[in-house]
Amino acid sequence: MSASLNYKSFSKEQQTMDNLEKQLICPICLEMFTKPVVILPCQHNLCRKCASDIFQVEQASNPYLPTRGGTTVASGGRFRCPSCRHEVVLDRHGIYGLQRNLLVENIIDIYKQESTRPEKKSDQPRCEEHEEERINIYCLNCEVPTCSLCKIFGAHKDCQVAPLTHVFQRQKSELSDGIAVLVGSNDRVQGVISQLEDTCKTIEECCKKQKQELCEKFDYLYGILEERKNEMTQVITRTQGEKLEHVRALIKKYSDHLENVSKLVESGIQFMDEPEMAVFLQKMKRKKKEKEREREKEKRKEEETEREKDKEKKKKKK
Repeated sequence: MSASLNYKSFSKEQQTMDNLEKQLICPICLEMFTKPVVILPCQHNLCRKCASDIFQVEQASNPYLPTRGGTTVASGGRFRCPSCRHEVVLDRHGIYGLQRNLLVENIIDIYKQESTRPEKKSDQPRCEEHEEERINIYCLNCEVPTCSLCKIFGAHKDCQVAPLTHVFQRQKSELSDGIAVLVGSNDRVQGVISQLEDTCKTIEECCKKQKQELCEKFDYLYGILEERKNEMTQVITRTQGEKLEHVRALIKKYSDHLENVSKLVESGIQFMDEPEMAVFLQKMKRKKKEKEREREKEKRKEEETEREKDKEKKKKKK
């Protein structure tokens, strides 16, 4: 029964290791990845040497692809992924610009260590209570390795036990399965990261475009407001000039009137001193005629001034 369990656990472990090895095969050389391992933008992995070889083959088949200095490995260019045919565009570092997949490289190291590690039966630990007995069974209740005498006479006599090799192979198989799951999920996680990076770039480009459009609209509005400001400033300045001109004309008119009244008062005082009645009446008559001529002259002057203002207003409207 124990031999049968050991054989089944060994078979399951071997199957798990085979499945893990399939995940670590390069699609170019069809062998296990050789470090350094590079990950492409499409999330597939290649040996760096294989990536360099396929890049050189595509460069040779298409001489019009850009190269620099005749060195295809260390310069920019492009090639297609052998797994999905996705076009890989290289930067100025060429193949050496591709990111290394350190997780796959670490898994390869662990796989090789587990595959080549020999079993050391001579170094099998011995029981602390029974120093002559080797630890060869596993207590399922206490979850500790122990010896056969502990099961028969010792602390684990009432516990359920299993062969140490069976438990060892089972837990080792579970660990291998976990590693295989991690390798399989690594591509999906890398894909999600690439999508998120593309989303960040899209957000940055959209926000930059929106800022540019907003600045252009505000610049346009500023231009309209500045033009309107200049127009209104000119209207205010023109209105100010017209009003000042009108007020100054009134000031001059009333100043002239004041001067004429002063002269009239002065003449009246002089007439009052005239003792002769006939002379007084003659002077008064002449003064009245002069006064009427001055009024008519002022009236004509005002009419001319009004006509000139009307002409100026018509010119401004045109």
